[in-house]
Parts: sequence; structure tokens; C-alpha cells
Amino acid sequence: MMTKFFIILALALAFANAEAQPKVFVLNANRLQGIKNKVKQNDKETLGLLDRLKKQADELLGMKLLSVMDKEFTPASGNKHDYMSLAPYFWYDSTKPNGLPYMRKDGERNPEIYKITDHKYLADLDQATNLLSLTYYLTGEEKYANKAAALLKHWFFDTAFKMNPNLDYAQAIPGKNNGRGIGLIETRSLMGIADAAGLLENSQAWLNADTKELQQWYAAFLHWMLASKNGNDEHRAKNNHGSWYLAQAIDYALFTGNKSVALMLSKEGKNKIDSQVTAEGKMPLELERTNALGYSTFNLNALFTLALLAQESGVDLWHYKNPKGAGLQTALDWLIPYAFGEKKWEYKQISKYNKSELYPLLRIAAIEFKQSSYLAKSNQIKEENSSVINQLLYKN
Repeated sequence: MMTKFFIILALALAFANAEAQPKVFVLNANRLQGIKNKVKQNDKETLGLLDRLKKQADELLGMKLLSVMDKEFTPASGNKHDYMSLAPYFWYDSTKPNGLPYMRKDGERNPEIYKITDHKYLADLDQATNLLSLTYYLTGEEKYANKAAALLKHWFFDTAFKMNPNLDYAQAIPGKNNGRGIGLIETRSLMGIADAAGLLENSQAWLNADTKELQQWYAAFLHWMLASKNGNDEHRAKNNHGSWYLAQAIDYALFTGNKSVALMLSKEGKNKIDSQVTAEGKMPLELERTNALGYSTFNLNALFTLALLAQESGVDLWHYKNPKGAGLQTALDWLIPYAFGEKKWEYKQISKYNKSELYPLLRIAAIEFKQSSYLAKSNQIKEENSSVINQLLYKN
């Protein structure tokens, strides 16, 4: 009886001391716990990466708070709380009166877009809160949580500064419209921000009430995505825009606890693989672009993210094969030799290709497809071209 008592006591103490996994969806909770254990075990390589991470996080402690109210322009609604941006590949047309409507130049980014700060600031918010929250999670130092929480509350909660949960005025084309569904590509950052909030949950700066308030904002935004014209337009998109829409919607459904919607949308992921990937592994709609190699990688990233999220709902997209016999691994295998310059790229790529974007995909593929050759391939990408976060999250 005494032996049994001590066994129960030991198990109870172990359970009490066990740290709950962070509530994240794009990030891997098991991997995060493993990294934290390595920190506690004083693993030299991990501590070296953490030191680099802390230096970057320290630089963010003085970062100004960001808001959609900071922009100098006002959307057609007359309300600066509404997110606003311009279509990046549309330019003044000198052959038209007043240059309107703007004309399309695919792959050529118009510098006018940077006059409106919402897109950049949302991306900056994502990057900063990810870095700060991960540093807090691995170190337990509240100063990092305090800064991340302040940035989140300013953007989403503060009455005078918060963003309205819609994207009615994103990627507008001057002379043609005030916003398009295609603008939803710009809110991919919200997925990382939701994970950042999950990493802050044990801090003094981010309470359960804060998580619930942020979930309410995300639920309203998800409703807009599913019910609005712009949202429905993007939902129907056949290229990378449709892939990222689905990834976002599943993520926000999971974050807000809407399991039925997450499951429904996860099943739609099979349709994306059906329509986008050929028997060879090509993604034809991305190959039509002037930066075809970059967009092929970008869409594969979306499909990998979609697969990571779908598995939370019990839907396996990793091993799904479409009617042509192709799947995510087929698309990756087709892309690799071109990305590494082993085969000549026969499509357009007017900008420099950054193969470091393949690094996390190769590391994930090694695990999901149980193939070490992907690890070997990822090791050919120089570490200095991969962020310290990627190295922490994906390096063995």
C-alpha cells in the first residue's frame, strides 16, 4: 500500500510540475517544449541561438506602438479604424486622364503603396510579437511579455487606436475600386499573432481576459471573411490567394474554438490540392506569374500551412493524393531542383529568388514524409540566410 501511495504521489508531483503546452496552431507545441527543455538543460547550441534571439528582442523593447490610425490616408468609409492598402502591382497609366484607372504590371511593386502604412505595420506587429513572445516563452522574462502585450492591446483593444475586424478597403486599385478580396493576402500576419498570444498566456502581462477579448476580435474577423463579398471572392480564388484564405480561416476558427468551421474548411484543403497540383507537381497558376519560382514556393508554403492546421481537425492533407496521383510531396519534389539551381528554370522570375524560404518547408517535410534527404537539402541553405527563429524552431 505504501509503495502504491508513493507511486501515486510521484505521478501527481510530475503532473503538477509538467508545463502545459502553449496554445499555438501554426507553430509546433511539442517542438517548442523541446526547445525549452534544451534551454533548461543548458544545451550549448540552443543557448547560442537564444542569445541571438534575446539581442533582437531587446532591440524591440523601445519599439513604438503601432496602429491603423497612424496612416495619413482615410479609406472610403471615412473611418481610419478600417484597414486600408493599395494593390502593389498597379501603376499610374500615362495614357489615361489623370492616370486612371491604374494599369497592372505583374511582379513590379509600385512604391506608392508604402505611403499607406497599415500593411507594413501589421507585418511589423506580427514579426515583433512573434519574436518577443517566443523570447518570453523560452526565458520567462516578463519584460518581453510586457512589450508584446502592449503592442497587441494597442492594435486590437484600445478604443482610440484599434483596427476594425474587416478588410473592405485592402488592395484598392485607384480609378477602379476601393478594395478587393485579394487584399486578404495581407492578413496572413494574423496567424502568427494568434500564436504569439498563445505563447504569452502564462505571463503577468497577458491574462485570460485578454485572450478572450482577442478571440472575440478574431471571431468577428472570421465572420467577415465567411460572409462578406470580399471574403467570398477570396474564398473562391484558385491560386495562392485561395490557399492562404483557407489557411487563415482555419487558423482563426481553431483560435476561437470554432471546431465545426475548422473541420469544414480543413476538408476543403483537398480541393486545393486537386485543382492546383498537376501529376508532375507543377502549380500552373503560379507558373503564369512573372516571379513564377517565388510564387510556386509561396503557394507551397500556403499548402504546407494549410496541412499543419488541418491536422488539428483530424484531416490529413500531408498524404492526400489528388485524382492525378499528386500531393504536397509531389509539388515539393518538383520544385526542389529548380530552387537549388540543379535544373534550369524555364519560366519567368524577374526578381531574385530567395531559396531560404524553402528552409522550414524542407525541415517540416523531413518529419511529415519521414525522408532524411529533405534535411540534407535544407542543410545546403546557409544558416545566415535563415532567421534565428527558423533555426530555433526547425533545426535539429
